[in-house]
Amino acid sequence: MSLREVLRHARYDADGVLERIGELGQEGLQRNITVPATVALAGQHDELATLIRLFILQEEVGMEEAAFLLDDAADFLEQTEHGVRALVDIRPYGSEDDGASGWAVADLTPGMDTATTPTRRDYVLGVSSASTTLAQMTMRTQIGSALDLGTGCGVQSLHLSRHAERVVATDVNARALKLARVTAELSGAEVDFRQGSLFEPVQGEKFDLIVSNPPYVMSPPSDSRLMYRETNFSGDELLQAILREAPRHLNPGGSIQLLVNWAVVDGQPWEERIRGWVEGNGMDLFVLERERMDKFSYIELWLADAGLAGSEEWVYAYDRWLKYFEDLGIEEVGMGWLLMTDAGRATPHVRIESWPHAVHQPVGEVFARHRSAVDAATLPLDDLLASRPRIVDVTQETFGEPGAADPEYIVLRQSTGLRRAMKVDTVLAAVLGSLDGDLTVGQVIAAVAELLEKDPTALSLEIAPKVREALEEQYLRLD
Repeated sequence: MSLREVLRHARYDADGVLERIGELGQEGLQRNITVPATVALAGQHDELATLIRLFILQEEVGMEEAAFLLDDAADFLEQTEHGVRALVDIRPYGSEDDGASGWAVADLTPGMDTATTPTRRDYVLGVSSASTTLAQMTMRTQIGSALDLGTGCGVQSLHLSRHAERVVATDVNARALKLARVTAELSGAEVDFRQGSLFEPVQGEKFDLIVSNPPYVMSPPSDSRLMYRETNFSGDELLQAILREAPRHLNPGGSIQLLVNWAVVDGQPWEERIRGWVEGNGMDLFVLERERMDKFSYIELWLADAGLAGSEEWVYAYDRWLKYFEDLGIEEVGMGWLLMTDAGRATPHVRIESWPHAVHQPVGEVFARHRSAVDAATLPLDDLLASRPRIVDVTQETFGEPGAADPEYIVLRQSTGLRRAMKVDTVLAAVLGSLDGDLTVGQVIAAVAELLEKDPTALSLEIAPKVREALEEQYLRLD
């Protein structure tokens, strides 16, 4: 029996584990605390309980209890005085929205139960909130080829293999590739793994989709840098390098999606910095800043992540990092989502904005529809008026004084995707609300103009910019 069959036979999957450790056990693990899960497993010694203890809770298990694993998981276990311990974290993985499932293999979680242990330089991170976010924002349209740039434990490749005919995954970390291969094998995904930095392993190749959560932590240069999060690039030059080279690796219509950080430099608007990196490359760009951190909070976050909290190195490392940021002029760090597409436009469409608000995950469909939304929003006026868009997943909210004849203002709010909100007047609300995919924009505007006794041509010119905005922001969809 293969290890995959052993795991399946024991029902070592996301549902099986949650059923055993319960919600409190799961929440404890999200805090890197094993106690609630250990309590939930008290007195249980079957195969599923043993797998949870070994590969998630990092407990030592007796030789007899682990006997069913010894032949097939020997490479992932070490013998101790009283039994065996896991050398890696093998954790069930499941995604409800696209069905990607299997097991993610990574290094054991450091700092479990508040233990302060230094992180090895070639440490391979498991499924994190960042990797989950990237998976949720990735377009899921059927494509021919995909590149998982900086694959880590390989979880993005599991998703890509669901909708790409061919998946290539790269990483500079040989240990990451080793564990990612096991992730793919256990999960039944076919992936072409290659070692090398950035695009070096795929020179001369092009893809329909590239995804990456690159090692974006902006830390001072160090020989002891953590490979999964840091590089020798200065500041946010890694992001700049990816954006410069990515166009050469995209098929016509292809896209790259990134979950990244960028520096907010004193005296320069962050939007202008990013815009300058892609100027002249012919690509559409869509950037959403999801979070902003001051330099102190940012440094403290990553020093703690490196296991330096409470250590003698904390103050020295903090001061060194502050000096590094001071030299680069970095006051804050932006964190967000980036989509760049070879849309073939004579004038590329660039939209960069801050969007820290709650969204409805997964948001992959928002990015998948972005190009067609821009196409619709930039139609010539005659074509726009002849189009038949429909309003989708939008609710209308009205506000005003009780008993008033008309509302003070009206808000159209998306119930899915980015959950944007648009303040409109009664005329615009009537136009947008009447677009059902059957009537043209021109027909609806003409009907509203007749009702209000307005000139339809003048109303068209007045309403068209708002219709374009509603199309680009996906209140309206032109299928």
